[in-house]
Amino acid sequence: MNRILLAAFALLLASTPTRALDGPVEIVRETSNEIFGQIELSREHFEENPDALRNVVRELMLPRIDVVYSGRLVLGRAARGIERDKVIAFSDALSELLIERYATGLLEFRTRDQIEVLPLEGDNSERMTKVRTRVTLNNGKTAPVDYVFRNTDEGWKIFDVIVEGISYVATFRNQIGEQIRADGFDATLERLKAGRLDLEVEDV
Repeated sequence: MNRILLAAFALLLASTPTRALDGPVEIVRETSNEIFGQIELSREHFEENPDALRNVVRELMLPRIDVVYSGRLVLGRAARGIERDKVIAFSDALSELLIERYATGLLEFRTRDQIEVLPLEGDNSERMTKVRTRVTLNNGKTAPVDYVFRNTDEGWKIFDVIVEGISYVATFRNQIGEQIRADGFDATLERLKAGRLDLEVEDV
């Protein structure tokens, strides 16, 4: 998973929910159009002020993400016996890390036509619905990026992104699990919050 493709995660979901959207496909399609509009209007400002872009992504992206549920999935077995407050702190810190890492990758996209949202297919349910997209990179190559939603009391929210078959949740679960086993949960959490946790993201 490279920086540009994971930035598509923020690109597709970074939108203030001004009205109710019907379902995951509509959320992906309509919010991608909205965020492209913002980038097209303010690209030069964002290029000169990356913190401003991160703030926008932070404000607009988080309402679309099931942050705690995704964090629990990343923790996996390591979450057993951990106080809820610490799990929430972990989930918040992980989402902040992703925002910091990938917000600037949004500027790699030049046109909204680089993302094609495909119709739903396969077995989908309220517990898990996958929205498939195809992202065309600036070099002309195309990569599949899938967004996994579940229906919550607050509506449809995303909890995983899969880039060319590689799950964000599984990737970070493996790496963070190793660190927790080696150093303990509290030490791992403190490094994550401080931005000092060494996590690798594989290129495609």
